Amino acid sequence: MKCFTLAIAAAGLALGGCQQSAFAPEITVAAPQAQRTAKESGLKTAVFAGGCFWGVEAVFSHVKGVRSAVSGYAGGTKRQANYDLVSSGVTDHAEAVKVTYDPSVVRYDQLLRIYFSVIADPTLKNRQGPDTGAQYRTALFPVGTEQAAVAKAYIAQLSAAKVYKRPIVTTIEGGAFFPAETYHQDFAQKNPNHPYIRTWDAPKVAALKSMYPGVWKTGFTTG
Repeated sequence: MKCFTLAIAAAGLALGGCQQSAFAPEITVAAPQAQRTAKESGLKTAVFAGGCFWGVEAVFSHVKGVRSAVSGYAGGTKRQANYDLVSSGVTDHAEAVKVTYDPSVVRYDQLLRIYFSVIADPTLKNRQGPDTGAQYRTALFPVGTEQAAVAKAYIAQLSAAKVYKRPIVTTIEGGAFFPAETYHQDFAQKNPNHPYIRTWDAPKVAALKSMYPGVWKTGFTTG
């Protein structure tokens, strides 16, 4: 189902009931690879899929050290990377966000912590909130072997700690990232009163501010 279509239904939901489940507790994961990467110079990129990309982008755009967050499609072909095809569920893509960040300010494992505790419910298969279909799956698309190792270790430690009552189904995948259409970029900032944003995504941004005040920034980093 499309975010636009779901906005009408979402408009009638109470804000307090829109959290996909309870926000997960914060958990610190040992990630030596990410610690080493933080000492390197230069910006890094990471790709996250966790339901409709508007909310994923909105949360990461309020994280210190994030230089850009771009909505797009990952896991499928360039030819099919357009909203109509992806949202129909006929492609291999997931709606995703490419995050460019400064690892000396925020590390990859810290971004993962935000992803798993605020952005997505990793126990839901092929759906998040009101959106259903494989295009809304939770998936990580590591950029390089170090990110892949950190992502694998992170999921393993979350599972061992039994943070969630159900098994984690988030996948670690490969594949290119393709930016989405211009009208999807910075959608939450441009449309703060959109019913879908107010109902499903604004609470995630509020949770980021509440749970992680050390990395919260008031300004919205545009893609």
